Amino acid sequence: MLKMMTKAALATSLLIGLGAGVASANEALATMQKNAADWTMPTGDYANTRYSTLDKINKGNVKDLVPAWTFSTGVLRGHEGNPLVIGDTMYVHTPFPNIVYALDLKDNGSIKWKYEPTQDPNVIPVMCCDTVNRGVAYAPAVDGGKDMVILHQADTTVVALDAKTGEQIWSVKNGDSSKGETGTAAPMVVKDKVMIGISGGEFGVRGSLTAYNLKDGTQAWRAYSTGPDAEMLMDPEKTTSLGKPVGADSSLKTWEGDQWKIGGGTTWGWYSYDPELNLVYYGTGNPSTWNPSQRPGDNKWSMAIMARDADTGMAKWVYQMTPHDEWDFDGVNEMILADIDVNGAPRKVLAHFDRNGFAYTLDRATGELLVAKKYDPAVNWATEVVMDPASDQYGRPQVVAQYSTEQNGEDVNSTGICPAALGTKDQQPAAFSPKTKLFYVPTNHVCMDYEPFRVAYTAGQPYVGATLSMYPAPNSHGGMGNFIAWDAGKGEIVWSLPEQFSVWSGALATAGDVVFYGTLEGFLKAVDSTTGEELYKFKTPSGIIANVMTYETDGQQYVGVLSGIGGWAGIGLAAGLTDPNAGLGAVGGYAALSKYTALGGQLTVFTVPNQTAAK
Repeated sequence: MLKMMTKAALATSLLIGLGAGVASANEALATMQKNAADWTMPTGDYANTRYSTLDKINKGNVKDLVPAWTFSTGVLRGHEGNPLVIGDTMYVHTPFPNIVYALDLKDNGSIKWKYEPTQDPNVIPVMCCDTVNRGVAYAPAVDGGKDMVILHQADTTVVALDAKTGEQIWSVKNGDSSKGETGTAAPMVVKDKVMIGISGGEFGVRGSLTAYNLKDGTQAWRAYSTGPDAEMLMDPEKTTSLGKPVGADSSLKTWEGDQWKIGGGTTWGWYSYDPELNLVYYGTGNPSTWNPSQRPGDNKWSMAIMARDADTGMAKWVYQMTPHDEWDFDGVNEMILADIDVNGAPRKVLAHFDRNGFAYTLDRATGELLVAKKYDPAVNWATEVVMDPASDQYGRPQVVAQYSTEQNGEDVNSTGICPAALGTKDQQPAAFSPKTKLFYVPTNHVCMDYEPFRVAYTAGQPYVGATLSMYPAPNSHGGMGNFIAWDAGKGEIVWSLPEQFSVWSGALATAGDVVFYGTLEGFLKAVDSTTGEELYKFKTPSGIIANVMTYETDGQQYVGVLSGIGGWAGIGLAAGLTDPNAGLGAVGGYAALSKYTALGGQLTVFTVPNQTAAK
């Protein structure tokens, strides 16, 4: 989010040089993201930096932070994502049943409107790791229409709501929940389209990203993660991987028979966009099933970073991080677009902190691999990612046989694998500060035992084929998480803060030299962006798995975060599970959480009285 603009300046900038209809919609959101007083996108900005230039709350006064107001969502499951703020209105979402509230910031957060969809509760059992939803998107008016709020419901229904009244404008179905397809990801609006992913990798869902036309909800394009080139929107000669054309049937050649049809590669993470390149970036998830012996080959293009033309969906480049995944290391985590120095030279990069424990820095225009390093020293399943372009192993992780669930075989319990299936980081997004040039990363410091077994596919039924148990990384600080500062140009940890549990909250970096994050116990924490020194903490009513955001109204800066324990790490509490192996292995690993927090669903908004901008 760039330098804050006054409301009048913003309105003027939207009018100058813009025509009516689609052109204004194309430019309006791109301009709105520059106004730091608002929080216009789930990711903060198109680059996914989660950075704000607001500095009235800063490292000099953040110790005086106090709750300003609160709001109960009325739902007791895992609250991921964050609210949006557009002008004097805040849009708040909930987990299933996916209620959307519009709150009046001029009237103590009073409810302007409430939208509560009617959904079949049978969708709940096919939601892998809690009934989470990661937020709504805002879409300025298209072709003389109305400003809209876009909601992707659990049952995959995509709904466009009138931003002023909450009335439904259009609705379209993105998938079929009876087959295990669900909706958890936040949409992203680009130009006159909205991008929507799909969840359900644990049910054999075939992943895709779909663009819908904002005007009426009709489908503009759909790009699958696996299968024939035409359905993946890949050109065998023009789409590249590590600088070389992918070639014909690049996916089909890496699957046995028709397995690609139930091959996973779902797209439930975050999306980013580079307006100059007109490229949309996102990651694809694990291949189905979790038993690697049942799906020989690299299983492309699961576990991959995709760069696609926003208008057509055609893939420009792709890079697979974990070929033939054996550990459920989903590749869906956010792609952060930043300008940093790599090897002493300025580069326009994409930084990605993968579940597999490696942090990747790539050229975002070409997909050239610049850096690939472990961002948790506990990572042991692979020794390195080969960086020599002349090697036949270029770009591939070098798997350690001891931790290979395929080499050890079916019905064998492979022990001591680090990280666990929930990764060194899951979907909880990192932040980037252009002031420090550092990335601030919430991490999981967790290992696992993993026993694959043979499983048959039945539509709408779990298609996992593995039993897991999770625990803190041995011979370490005893906790299950760290919050780190990362130099993506060098591939080095700058500082690391140990946490008792995984840090499952998205980070926020600000021009006030403060970084915010939340903990599973429920603390909102503020730390110095340069040193990591803890400057403030406050315990909210429930564990935080949501993303911290900030905004300004009437000249006052606020920081907001949802609390409500759940998600994969908190699924035991959220769903009342007690079997240690339940929740795909997470219940036992996080059993101690019940001593520190309980179910909740609340927005807490903080501020500092008598604010002055940082010097």
